[in-house]
Amino acid sequence: MIRVVRWALLLAFAVYFFIPLLAMLDFSTRKIGGAGRTLDAWKALGQDSQLTHAIGASLALAVCTVVLMLVLLLPTMIWVRIRLPKMTRVIEFLCLLPLTIPALVIVVGISGVYAWVNYFFGYSPIVLTFAYVVLVLPYSYRALDASLSSIDVITLAEAARSLGAGWYSVIVRVIVPNVWPGVLSAAFISVALVLGEYTFASLLGNYNTLPVAIALFGKSSGTISVAASLASMLFAAVLLLGLSFFGGRRRMSKGTSS
Repeated sequence: MIRVVRWALLLAFAVYFFIPLLAMLDFSTRKIGGAGRTLDAWKALGQDSQLTHAIGASLALAVCTVVLMLVLLLPTMIWVRIRLPKMTRVIEFLCLLPLTIPALVIVVGISGVYAWVNYFFGYSPIVLTFAYVVLVLPYSYRALDASLSSIDVITLAEAARSLGAGWYSVIVRVIVPNVWPGVLSAAFISVALVLGEYTFASLLGNYNTLPVAIALFGKSSGTISVAASLASMLFAAVLLLGLSFFGGRRRMSKGTSS
């Protein structure tokens, strides 16, 4: 009975998840008038200059966001666990705070700041990195916190320091390899969020990122807009599946070695 319920739930989830994707694929490949199929909308993803520029900008923005997030957040969390454990709740509160504030309110609050950011760094989608780091903090913090909680950070740091390692070596060569699945989780989740974020990119200056381009194409060519949306979701799904596969392989290798 339990197995039947389990398969029924899996089937219901598959129907709920895949039918909208299949409908998007059907719409993006349908010719005008419904006669036959065409891949013109999918070909436009690599041929339309505005769309290819938006895809490149979003991918570069995702990479910059991941790098800056890890550089700021991971050493801070490690240092707090080692030296300032009483500040753990404060850091957690600050990192989770963006969840309680609507994105529209954040945009209104930092719009004046971004006028100066554009002045100093130029008008480019890359400047959204600073805002997106704040946006991905809650999810990245949870992923990194779960991995750091699974190891004894203090013991590892003290052992490395007793052997003469500097703090850079302690973080990069000792602790990071032990929390690598959490680092990948934080990175992949951040990439998925950046590729789908529209409010910041649109209201802070109408930057040409993938979600903004999708919205613009939705007014002129619905098939291209739907094809780009489906491609973005499939790319994020592949990243998450890759994370699950990597995490499973890593746990199996640890179990075999132990």
